[in-house]
Amino acid sequence: MALTLTKLFLFSFLVSSTVLTGNSQPLTSKREKLTRFRVYVQDRIAGSNATVLHVAQAPTTKQSTTSFGLVTVFDDALTVGPEMSSKNVGVVQGTSAFASQSEVALSMSMNFVFTEGKYNRSSLTVVGRNVLSLKVREMPIVGGTGLFRLARGYIQTSTYSLDLKKGLAVLVYDFFVYRY
Repeated sequence: MALTLTKLFLFSFLVSSTVLTGNSQPLTSKREKLTRFRVYVQDRIAGSNATVLHVAQAPTTKQSTTSFGLVTVFDDALTVGPEMSSKNVGVVQGTSAFASQSEVALSMSMNFVFTEGKYNRSSLTVVGRNVLSLKVREMPIVGGTGLFRLARGYIQTSTYSLDLKKGLAVLVYDFFVYRY
């Protein structure tokens, strides 16, 4: 009796699996390709129009030489060139936490949301460690939406310019994205 029930269960499972997936297409029906592009991030770190805000800090953050414990959120413009007047192609939104007691290093979670151009309505998600003392920093791309669905890869970022008087940092992001 138990053997018959087991066979019946397996048969039902196979039939339901076949019916549920009968019309589905493989997610990877296309060939994977490498896409490379560059954007600039307009990071307004001070002033009335700041796009980076401190939202939390540890009681010891002000005494830390690395800002350990400081948490920020950001909503920065993405542009095709380093100038503020360059064409806007989207935003980068996310959080960063100063996560090291021995060096200035951020733990970052970022969503690059494209609103113009060929990647319009697509996004890429980057999560990783950003050591600010390095000239070029690298972080992994962990996914995406739209044209970047199932994306993987990495970004390399560096500081293009920093004007503390104006409260503006311009960052360069070079994307190396594998997508379908």
